[in-house]
Amino acid sequence: MIEFIVYGEPVAQGRPRAGKTKSGDVVMYDPGKSKNYKKYVSAVASQYKPRELIESPVSLTVKVYRPIPKSFSKADKYKALQGVLRPKSKPDLSNYIKGVEDALEGILVRNDSQVVDYGESGKWYSDDPRIEIVLEVVV
Repeated sequence: MIEFIVYGEPVAQGRPRAGKTKSGDVVMYDPGKSKNYKKYVSAVASQYKPRELIESPVSLTVKVYRPIPKSFSKADKYKALQGVLRPKSKPDLSNYIKGVEDALEGILVRNDSQVVDYGESGKWYSDDPRIEIVLEVVV
């Protein structure tokens, strides 16, 4: 099992952007914010890099802790910190997970298609924004 935390405000995978090369070919690329965040997650994950990339099926748990909105009342903030009030606004949990999968590819796992389960993934609020990641080999 590999377990680590990526501190800072979580960034979800953005929609791919299209552009053209000088020769007129269309190319797809990541938005800058998503690209930079994936590099950050990859850098943190590389501290836990095994000698050889994992090639087995894996379970990936991604717990996203978003900052509490300033507009929340004291009661809502309390509920959010207790886990009773959870983020239901965009971005989607799946977009956070996709960014993490992409960031782990070639660092911990050979290919993100090896992920066969998402464990206890979810979105919560916290005064300490972060993403907690757990990667386990499925036997």
